[in-house]
Amino acid sequence: MSFSPDWLALREPVDCAARDSALLSRAAAIAGPDAIVLDLGSGTGSTARAFRHAICASWTWRFLDGDAGLLDIAKTRHPGSECVTMNLRDIDDLPLDGVGLVTASALLDLMPYAWMCQLAERLSRANIPFYAALNYDGQMQWTPASDFDQSITQSFNDHQQTDKGIGPAMGPKSGQLAAQALSEHGFEVALAQSPWQIASQDDELHSQLIAGIGDAADELGNELASAWVAKRTAQVATTCAIIGHTDVLAWPQAAV
Repeated sequence: MSFSPDWLALREPVDCAARDSALLSRAAAIAGPDAIVLDLGSGTGSTARAFRHAICASWTWRFLDGDAGLLDIAKTRHPGSECVTMNLRDIDDLPLDGVGLVTASALLDLMPYAWMCQLAERLSRANIPFYAALNYDGQMQWTPASDFDQSITQSFNDHQQTDKGIGPAMGPKSGQLAAQALSEHGFEVALAQSPWQIASQDDELHSQLIAGIGDAADELGNELASAWVAKRTAQVATTCAIIGHTDVLAWPQAAV
């Protein structure tokens, strides 16, 4: 699993606006002002940039990703950071020494439930809180609506639950399944909605999103996919979209 730097840069402003600010602030308060933070699937470091406020100024970021090229960009943008090139499937090898918070962004919907349970167990043993934002929740809404929207959304949601290289993904169920796994391992859990709000000024992101959704629906044999992509692409300048996501925060019961 890897994503292009251009796509990550394109989505970052919308991601940042979508994050639930109260849950993010709560995560920062739980970690404290001098934490080492391990960011899973970090890409170019967008999670660190989302936490750019006073209490987090002295955090040390430990970026972990399987794509060394993305980590090079993260290191350039965050010179004081640590970078670890590693496969996310290796839960037992996560570099948790000294870590006060583990984070992730737009990751859990790509991962299997078994992986989430392993991570919850590992974090429970280490007594480390976890903040995971922007997990797709299966909800998509366009204005104006199309007769094809529901069919395409269902196909995309089914595609999201296919194997992304590590096992069948949690997809739209990721927020709830993550909360379940973390609760079962002794964490207190809070959830918050963090929907993308895509407007006319986000036309490039919107167009690429439509193309990606259409490709996924087409891969599952949805015969409406090409017509839906053509119609939606033609309407980008006059269409708004809401793409649902869920943020998750979990902390050991003794932490608060």
